[in-house]
Amino acid sequence: MKDNSIKNPTIVSPEKWLAARRKFLREEKEFSKLRDRIAANRRELPWVNVDQPYVFESPKGRVSLAELFEGRSQLIIYHFMLAPGWEEGCRGCSYVADHFDGALPHLNARDVSFTAVSCAPLAEIERFKARMGWKFNWVSSHGTSFNRDFRVSFTTEEVEAGNADYIFGLTEIGMSEMPGLSVFARCADGAVCRTYSTYSRGLDLLIGAYNLLDLVPKGRDENPKAPMKWVCHHDRYTHV
Repeated sequence: MKDNSIKNPTIVSPEKWLAARRKFLREEKEFSKLRDRIAANRRELPWVNVDQPYVFESPKGRVSLAELFEGRSQLIIYHFMLAPGWEEGCRGCSYVADHFDGALPHLNARDVSFTAVSCAPLAEIERFKARMGWKFNWVSSHGTSFNRDFRVSFTTEEVEAGNADYIFGLTEIGMSEMPGLSVFARCADGAVCRTYSTYSRGLDLLIGAYNLLDLVPKGRDENPKAPMKWVCHHDRYTHV
């Protein structure tokens, strides 16, 4: 059996442990205040109208972007990496998606709707969703420009070039699909606006498991060159 013990920890008296913990608490409080400022600044960003009449395939039929709000004034869309013909969704996106269902009642209570969007046909989405046991809304943008417009789907030429317009500038990509999240709001006149988008490491905020791992002695315990290589679809772990 693999030895998973932690080597050479620093052991001190209760008094020294408490002193160290109190000192570190000051740093944690500084981080909390910075996070609050960043969140406030994020909410102050300007909005932009979404003029394109996007229509998606859903289990209930064809729905517009406005209809995804389901009567609420705010909408979060997770751009899930699942392209036409893929046998299963991205492992990293699946890791993120494992955190969605429990949050839905709380989001809805604060006037927020949520859906995932992929460019795979709806039947392929539904098959993978059933396998994973998820309940959140998930629609298909297949045949539309939605994924391209929101810079999460890329051409063969862009992939071969090694970089593309991703994360608001030229960024290295290795696949035709990349992850992201976008936020929308309904204006008083019914117009739909984009208020925010984030990609890559910006999605860490969604991963409660990472927040828990950051609390334990080994931390995330990842390979810096391939940080998410350890992640599996939740029905594929064999070493737990």
